[in-house]
Amino acid sequence: MQTVETLNEGLKRAYTLTITAKDIDSRVDAELKRVAPTVKMPGFRPGKVPANLVRKMHGDALMQDALNSSIQQGIQELIAEQKLRPALQPSVELAEGFKLGDDAQITVTLEVLPEVPTPAIDALKLERLTVPADDATVQAQLQKFADQQKKWDDAAEGHEAQMGDLVVMDFVGKVGDVAFEGGTGSDMSVELGTGRLIPGFEEQVVGVKVGDERQITVTFPEDYQAKELAGKPATFDLSITAVKTAGESVIDDSLATSLGLESLEQLTGLLKGQIEQELNGLTRTHMKRKLLDQLAEGHDFEVPPSMVEAEFDQIWQQLQHEATHEEDPAAALAEMESERDDYRKIAERRVRLGLLLSEIGQANGVEVSQQEMNRLIAQAAQNYNNEDRQRFLQYIQQEPMAAAQLRAPLYEDKVVDFLFEKAEISDREVTREELEAAIESEEGFSSGTHTHDHDNHKPKAKKAAAKKAKPAADDAKEMEAADIEPAAAGDDLVEAEPVKKAATKKAPAKKAAAAADAEAEAVPAEEAAAPVKKPAAKKKAAADKAE
Repeated sequence: MQTVETLNEGLKRAYTLTITAKDIDSRVDAELKRVAPTVKMPGFRPGKVPANLVRKMHGDALMQDALNSSIQQGIQELIAEQKLRPALQPSVELAEGFKLGDDAQITVTLEVLPEVPTPAIDALKLERLTVPADDATVQAQLQKFADQQKKWDDAAEGHEAQMGDLVVMDFVGKVGDVAFEGGTGSDMSVELGTGRLIPGFEEQVVGVKVGDERQITVTFPEDYQAKELAGKPATFDLSITAVKTAGESVIDDSLATSLGLESLEQLTGLLKGQIEQELNGLTRTHMKRKLLDQLAEGHDFEVPPSMVEAEFDQIWQQLQHEATHEEDPAAALAEMESERDDYRKIAERRVRLGLLLSEIGQANGVEVSQQEMNRLIAQAAQNYNNEDRQRFLQYIQQEPMAAAQLRAPLYEDKVVDFLFEKAEISDREVTREELEAAIESEEGFSSGTHTHDHDNHKPKAKKAAAKKAKPAADDAKEMEAADIEPAAAGDDLVEAEPVKKAATKKAPAKKAAAAADAEAEAVPAEEAAAPVKKPAAKKKAAADKAE
């Protein structure tokens, strides 16, 4: 095989590989010897089919496989000999006009990882903001649980409903004296004062008694989910079937047993543990951001444009998704466009931080053990039903990049923990409000699920379908680095298929898990277009502007 370097500019590299027809043919001969004993053909005993007949029947397929394996080996040798560390998957293109039996000329283009300067980690100083899980916080949560478990007693005869009472009603909603679809229901329970219904509804129910008939007038919000009702005035004819008053909320062992626990002491202990865990998470988020800020400020080096582009695409996809849930999607998209350059700087910062963390982890022996990896896979598999779970496990085994997506966040956390141990840390006790304000003042863009695993980069044909970046899996507001794992020169690459177009593999469809909100009262299905108001869209925090 002949190798010629055609580009060496910054982090960009390009090579032309020439694989001779003789080399390809020798692979075909070797494959013929291997498969001939297994070939069956009428008129010949098993294993006795002449090699020339096998070649005549299967020659094109064998030649195709030989070409692909030759190209694959050539790329592996190229990366090993040149000591390359690909930033992303190399692009592989077969010269136009190639015919089976000719020499094959392959163009390989890629970007390599930069030489990351030795990170300065000996002078790290961090402040740890801590919030104690005091008894008042635990008591407030207990009271919340007690209020959710409160019992409702029928009100005394003639009692007029007040805020805090539960009113049970039948209703018919009309627009212009015509009942609208989904606007009729029965036995709807409404706790007055919760604000669960559209504005003005609950206030007009105050004062009703059992047996009352009342008509109220409301206006649907402009952003109401049923577009045909949005902004329109409507009337609701109400028939009051029951009025109930709340019983006393009691915090005792019975509250714990109603939640499936043995005692109030056990419930209190569990709540305190959960609150401590949540507060520790906030503390870690703040410390991690301060740590990444110090690393970013102390290091500046060229990063591969392709990695920045991939990270930016991921950020942009998430922003576009969130914009569709804003009150004015068009305005949100316009604002995004005006800040496109800022988001690209954020992408560059995250890639640089990812490379720094990878370098730190590699230099200090940070690893994700096989046992930890098995645990990650098992946890992820729980998100699938029984039928898809086995397919998911096979997918993880067959797709190294998918496995890397599971591994990378844990690897990053382990590097961060290592840096916490190295840093000089001072503690300061604050309130939860102060800690949350400190985090919000630095609110950054959440980390995407883009995973960069240099151990498993797959060189793809230029014609092969490109995989789309997965949108961010969660809305955790952590300004994190791009997920990047350490690379070693000459790492093995999985097979490439530069001649025939490879079929795109898909992970098994993830089964959606419907979770009931523990604090919200369920709304009957028939109330879908009734007076239940649409929750206001929660605006995401603006991304940090990179220095």
